[in-house]
Amino acid sequence: MNPIKHVAIIMDGNGRWGIKYKGSRNLGHRAGLKIIEEIIEETIKQKINYLTLYTFSTENWKRPKKEILFLFDLLKNFLLKETKNLIDRNIKLKIIGDKKKFTSELQKILKSSEIKTYKNKGLHINLALNYGSKQEIINSIKILNKNKKKITEKNIEKNLYTKDIPNPDLLIRTGNTMRLSNFLLWQLAYTEIFFEKKLWPEFNKMDYIKILKKFKLKKRNFGAI
Repeated sequence: MNPIKHVAIIMDGNGRWGIKYKGSRNLGHRAGLKIIEEIIEETIKQKINYLTLYTFSTENWKRPKKEILFLFDLLKNFLLKETKNLIDRNIKLKIIGDKKKFTSELQKILKSSEIKTYKNKGLHINLALNYGSKQEIINSIKILNKNKKKITEKNIEKNLYTKDIPNPDLLIRTGNTMRLSNFLLWQLAYTEIFFEKKLWPEFNKMDYIKILKKFKLKKRNFGAI
C-alpha cells in the first residue's frame, strides 16, 4: 500500500454552494471552514504529516471586494480564536504565498500564528494565501540569478515556498472542476490527482477516507513500467 506523507487540497465550490443553498457566497465560505476542521481532524487520525490547503490564489483578487474582505475577516478571526488550539494539538502552521499585499494587521496575525506554532512537531499545515505557482517558480529563478547560482531542479526547489517539504502524494480538488488553477505546478509533477464532483461544503470525512483508500491501492510508476 502507498504511504501518504502529504495531501494537497483545492477547496473549490464554497461560493457556488452558498448561492445555491444560502443565497450568499460568503455563507458558503463560512460553511467551508467547518469542513476544513473536519478534514484536519481526520488527517491527524490518519497520521499524515503534511496538509496543504489552497485558500486564496493570486487570481482571487479579481473577486468582489466585499467577498475578499469577508474571506480575510474569516481567516483573521479563525487564527485569533484557534491558534492556541493549534498549539495544544501540536499543529504547525506555515503560510505559503506572497503576504506583502495583505493589510499590516493581517500580516501581523499570520506571522504571530506561524511563530507560535513553529516548534510543533505534529501535523504541518500549509495555507496557500495569495499563492500563484508560476510566480513562485519565477521568484526562485530570480533568486538563483541574483546569487549567480546554477539553474537546476535542486536549486529551484531550494527557493520554493515548500522548501524542505515533501511533494504532495495526492491532490484532491472538489467542485467538479478538472484543472490545477496555478497551484503547486512544480510540486505536483508526480502527484496522483482526484477530482471530486461535490462542492467543498458538501465534502466530508467519509469522502476523504474513500479517496485516501483509493490512493493507497494505486500502482505508482514515476515514469517507469
